[in-house]
Amino acid sequence: MARDPYQELGVSRGASADEIRKAFRKLAKQHHPDTNPGDKAAEERFKQVSAAFDILGDAEKKKKFDAGEIDADGRETFRGFGGGQGPFGGGQGPFSQGGFGGGRQQEGFENIDLGDLFSDILGRNRGGGPTGGFGGGFSAKGQDVRARLEVGLEDVIQGGKKRIAFSDGRTIDVSIPKGAEEGQTLRLKGQGAPGRAGPGDALIEITIRPHPIYRREGEALVMDLPVSIPDAVLGGKVQAPTPDGAVNVTVPKGANTGQSLRLKGKGLSDARGKRGDLLARLVLVLPETPDAELEAFAERWRKDRPYTPKRR
Repeated sequence: MARDPYQELGVSRGASADEIRKAFRKLAKQHHPDTNPGDKAAEERFKQVSAAFDILGDAEKKKKFDAGEIDADGRETFRGFGGGQGPFGGGQGPFSQGGFGGGRQQEGFENIDLGDLFSDILGRNRGGGPTGGFGGGFSAKGQDVRARLEVGLEDVIQGGKKRIAFSDGRTIDVSIPKGAEEGQTLRLKGQGAPGRAGPGDALIEITIRPHPIYRREGEALVMDLPVSIPDAVLGGKVQAPTPDGAVNVTVPKGANTGQSLRLKGKGLSDARGKRGDLLARLVLVLPETPDAELEAFAERWRKDRPYTPKRR
């Protein structure tokens, strides 16, 4: 059985969702197999913290764990069969009070389909047990598993595959769709926990790591493009980085900070793979080393042609 997930992540039981997420990301980065190739201890630790976050990172599972309804492995803890009289605990077992189907369900069995359960008792479930007996047991689908996958901005522009490791030791390749967005969840059919009625699904939440150059503003991809004073005053060609490589762009004569140049087809992809544009916002930059000629020119300009920029 897994350890207490709070202990695995090193957080208190009163930790907020943000604190839990930060603790997991820190430990996951520290022990990820890609960061520690060949280190079995790190790989095992990564599996443990991933399993812990599978519980605490899901609000519903966390609530159930805190209430004692599931254990640290995510398995339900059934408490309905103890301590009563008669074959079903004197009315205090898992079935409804006052006979089958007539009253409220007892604690621990909220998520069981009573129709399926009665089919099992009568021998009519898929397992085909003998009539009048308990047949093949519960016919339940395996639980869904959840994980987060961090990708780069280039991955959501170009698409591609990323490998992810689950807490049970499995690794699978996840296809990143073009145009994926922060917080988007990908459902991988049949990649969840096993069950009598088949495995559950894997739910992969996409997170996009911040990029040092580009940023998303709504549907647009935007970057700052440094421009020298001569190029801004006289116009000229400058080199601009794009996700597809550097390109030369034309800075118009008399350009100013805040003005944008549109680089067609160099921006984000939509869900159909169509590329949008990249907006390069000009930023006028002075030389790092003081220039005596430039300073003398500025002095003459300030004296002869006073100029107060308008507020934008």
